[in-house]
Amino acid sequence: MPSELSLVVHLLVVITIYGILSIALNLIMGVTGLFNIGHAAFYGIGAYTSALLAKAGVPWFFAMLAGVFLAGFIAFVIGIPTLRLVGDYLAVVTMGLGEIARAVFKNWISLTRGPMGLPGIPHASLLGFKFDTAEKFLLLSVISLLLVYIIAERLLHSPFGRVLKGIREDETAVQALGKNTYRFKMWALIIGSGMAGLAGSLFAHYITFIDPSSFVMWLTFFIFLIIMLGGPGNNLGAIVATVVFVSLREGLRFISLPEWLNPAALQQLLFGVLLIITTIFMPRGFIPERKVTYRRHQGHAEN
Repeated sequence: MPSELSLVVHLLVVITIYGILSIALNLIMGVTGLFNIGHAAFYGIGAYTSALLAKAGVPWFFAMLAGVFLAGFIAFVIGIPTLRLVGDYLAVVTMGLGEIARAVFKNWISLTRGPMGLPGIPHASLLGFKFDTAEKFLLLSVISLLLVYIIAERLLHSPFGRVLKGIREDETAVQALGKNTYRFKMWALIIGSGMAGLAGSLFAHYITFIDPSSFVMWLTFFIFLIIMLGGPGNNLGAIVATVVFVSLREGLRFISLPEWLNPAALQQLLFGVLLIITTIFMPRGFIPERKVTYRRHQGHAEN
């Protein structure tokens, strides 16, 4: 029984971390319409930055903040030459960033230990309380997820969020209203990437070991699938889809399969087929984003 309980707690921790990743990518892609394929890179930047600083003796909270700010800063640097361009240039650039980041994690052996990974990452601690068990860490990860969700929801339902949705639907029309869409897109990319950096820090200090294989491009596609199925622009849908698909992914590991069938390959096949079907037949996901319309001469909105 204790082993089953520990598996459930571990699954919940993973769900909360992936939930933060999903909300972060939802802000960038689902709300703003920026096609970011390098989400795993920002996740890895947060993880490696936090882990390296913590191993050097920096308290977890400040190491985590450094990971968040570095991920946001890299997003800012990437956004400068790309967010003014038309088309899917951001997708191409962030794809390149993902490969560059993974190459750095893998080949800067003197810093990251390359494929051998970083072992012995200290457990997270805050105000003298050490999150050194899965049960204790679940409390930290749930609080982090709630904070990220509240921030994302406040942004989504603010004038800032309405401009982001406008950019997604028709950027030219938003520009015609006098809005600086470049600045809004930049902030969306920075905030979403910083949230991914937070998820990376939580992952590193929970597992206490990271290596480049945890930050591959397939992770971005998995989070993209979660957003598409949950409903682009819907944070609650992203969390619900995260619970379903992380549970499904972890559950496949415990199913007895023929020796010739690779569970990882089966997982990618199933999720790939689901992504194609959802994109074609359910582009708004299982929990569609609520469309708000405004009546003239009235001070309220209705769904």
